[in-house]
Amino acid sequence: MNEPIVARHWVALTAPKVAPAVATSTVLILGRIWNANGAEHSTGNAALMVVLAAGAATAGAFASAGRAGDPVIAGTAFATSGGLALAGVAGYADGLPLPLLIWVLATAAAYGIAARYWRTDRRDTVAYERQSAVRREEHGHIERVELLRSRTQIEVARETSTGYADALAQALTARAALPGFDPQALTRAGLPKLPAAEQ
Repeated sequence: MNEPIVARHWVALTAPKVAPAVATSTVLILGRIWNANGAEHSTGNAALMVVLAAGAATAGAFASAGRAGDPVIAGTAFATSGGLALAGVAGYADGLPLPLLIWVLATAAAYGIAARYWRTDRRDTVAYERQSAVRREEHGHIERVELLRSRTQIEVARETSTGYADALAQALTARAALPGFDPQALTRAGLPKLPAAEQ
């Protein structure tokens, strides 16, 4: 009936909330490191990032196409495409305002998408908790009813056995009080002998 209480660590509770910001910040930082190492105004590096981002976006489009599309693969591919685009801009641009602007937009988009999944997950969790509570209440009710029924049956059996014992004792007493009652006649007639009462 009682379920164990599991307290999750605060890191486990806050990690999903900060993950989008950490991911976009990491991409921005790596892009700026790449910029400092020679990617600034490099046409080859920019073309590479455009090709990689377009390839990831195409993979996401193929993964989400059709009825049997896998949303996890599609989401991962689109997130990779966005991350590559952000890294390309952060690496190619000479100033910091454009990469920061794209970082803000990417972070806001990541939180917007994640919030939708968080709401769905929260709804599923609340629905599961409600179903669990209903099941616990139903099982508790059934257990209480069965407990009452078994106690009633025990009491009825106890009263019935007490009544039978009283009736038997009265019958034996009445029979022994009859004139001419001979207990040995019962034994001679082939009836089983009653066990002697232990002293």
